[in-house]
Amino acid sequence: MTTRREFLKQTAATGVLAATSGLAMPAIAQAAPIKLGYVSPQTGPLAAFGEADKFVIDSFLATTRKMGLNYEVVVKDSQSNPNRAAEVAKELILTDEVNLMLVSSTPETTNPVSTTCEAEEMPCISTVAPWQPWYIGQQANPGDPASWKPFNFAYHFFWGLEDVIAVFTGMWAQVETNKQAGGLFPNDGDGNAWGDKVVGFPPVLEKLGYTLTDPGRFQNLSDDFSAQINAFKQANAEIVTGVVIPPDLATFWNQARQQGFKPKVASIGKALLFPQTVETLGEAGHNLSTEVWWTPTHPFKSSLTGETAAQVADAFTKATGRPWTQPIGFAHALFELAVDVMKRAGDPTDGEAVAKTIGETRLDTLVGPIAWGSSNLPPFAAKNVAKTPLVGGQWRLRDGGGYDLVVVENGLATNVPLGGKMEAIV
Repeated sequence: MTTRREFLKQTAATGVLAATSGLAMPAIAQAAPIKLGYVSPQTGPLAAFGEADKFVIDSFLATTRKMGLNYEVVVKDSQSNPNRAAEVAKELILTDEVNLMLVSSTPETTNPVSTTCEAEEMPCISTVAPWQPWYIGQQANPGDPASWKPFNFAYHFFWGLEDVIAVFTGMWAQVETNKQAGGLFPNDGDGNAWGDKVVGFPPVLEKLGYTLTDPGRFQNLSDDFSAQINAFKQANAEIVTGVVIPPDLATFWNQARQQGFKPKVASIGKALLFPQTVETLGEAGHNLSTEVWWTPTHPFKSSLTGETAAQVADAFTKATGRPWTQPIGFAHALFELAVDVMKRAGDPTDGEAVAKTIGETRLDTLVGPIAWGSSNLPPFAAKNVAKTPLVGGQWRLRDGGGYDLVVVENGLATNVPLGGKMEAIV
């Protein structure tokens, strides 16, 4: 198979022959736009992650035009399907001939795109997936740490399982419980990592004195959670945790209430990130809790526009009529990084130089400082992963309807202001 790198070398050689034969290179080549590929789940069960994409990309293109920069963004929908994600990544590399790949949202999208980029020697920046399922999930043998190898072209920024566990247990410590927890871990990249007996929730919870009831993996888009609910009831679980897609959270929570299971705390990753998920539950969403990666109160500014988190969130609501959503900040940061990297890399068509430049990045973004090669990660992951801050939040029902996400735990990021204290579900 001819890789993208070999193809570029061949076309470069052809260009040299053309130049020596006296044929002038077309002047338009000098003005060719820097072409960015962007993959995210815009349809399917993970579509909430892609809700802000159009707003962010439109804003990015308007901003860069004002700055006199020539960028093109080719957008592809993963359709919440890993096979589709890999397919469109290949299209972007070989057909659209992008200079840099950007990809966001859950291992089901980030991993196949990053893996494809690594194989095709295409520089890639990904986000919105905990770093363990991203890094470990792409290894040839995820169960053998000695065999894990760093990547040359794929780079990632987000938080890790160690962070979400610390945030969740920090929230739980504010509520008096029996420390009996039930785990909802699906059979997908996130669920298998979060429920892993080595790197996931089980060993940490055990050390902290919690007992975890894990009924086993289930398939996404399940329509019956009776087995899990019965297991949690038998264990007298006063805490429920896990990482599920939005439709499954609604199904589980409605069935739990119907079957008389009402824990004091429910801290669920992924599904509870989004206001629309909570709003589908009506008043039953009050005091559900989740990890919080970005809010309008985060004390960071865009390196592109100088706008604060609050200003970007307000602009989204003004443009769309919808409440702000957490992926806005990280989609925006992807494009901040793209401009910063391409400015420093020199030749946007030199994939190796672009990849090397990504690894040397030190940039203050809308989601905080991003720097690869940091000491706050295990040595095996430090080259390819940059960590971002994480806090915990709770959804509070507003008078008159709708929900506010209130930051209630900031032990890992004290510069993010608290909006209240953790409350039990009543």
